Amino acid sequence: MTTLNFDKLNGLLPAIVQDATTGKVLMLGFMNREALELTRKTGLATFYSRTRRQIWTKGETSGNYLKVSEIIPDCDGDTLLVKVTPQGPVCHTGNDTCFSERNASTLGFIEYLEEVIESRKQANSNESYTAKLLAAGSKRIAKKVGEEAVELALEAENGTNERLLDETADLIYHTLVLLSSRNLSFNRVIETLKARHSESKISDAQVENFKRGEKQWGK
Repeated sequence: MTTLNFDKLNGLLPAIVQDATTGKVLMLGFMNREALELTRKTGLATFYSRTRRQIWTKGETSGNYLKVSEIIPDCDGDTLLVKVTPQGPVCHTGNDTCFSERNASTLGFIEYLEEVIESRKQANSNESYTAKLLAAGSKRIAKKVGEEAVELALEAENGTNERLLDETADLIYHTLVLLSSRNLSFNRVIETLKARHSESKISDAQVENFKRGEKQWGK
């Protein structure tokens, strides 16, 4: 933060506010040194109002605060990316974002579900199916995942689309419980998929060479 350039906009930095979970851009604000320092100190997104010429914290009147998880300067040090968890609608119009977009993500729900599963580790196993599974241990959960995988395969062959979706949801849920029992997150699975994708990519030139080889050998 010591290399930030406040000079380009007369002491201000544009601050792009992004939902840390969904990745949606929520709003654009401006920060001077004081607003940035208050943001870092309080953990709540605080900006400088160019019209009112004063510091303001998002949510101070509505209660819809933006809890900051990370602040990232750009390559030139003259713009900030502020990752937050919104405590309600961001726009003064009542919309999720200032760009009239819905702030939702399928992956965001997976992360929410992971939080629920994690919280069940402290719950009474007589009152929660998830807590009962976690208490039984990884081997029992793995067996349940296997059962759900078989049921999914059977539905894929002979079942309806509705049942296929139900069984897929069951498999994903029990897989998340299994990961949680090993203190792993679904993000680790995504990172593994990304790594495999990168390793499997081939260049356009390689594809063309392969095609030429097929023609050459008549395959």
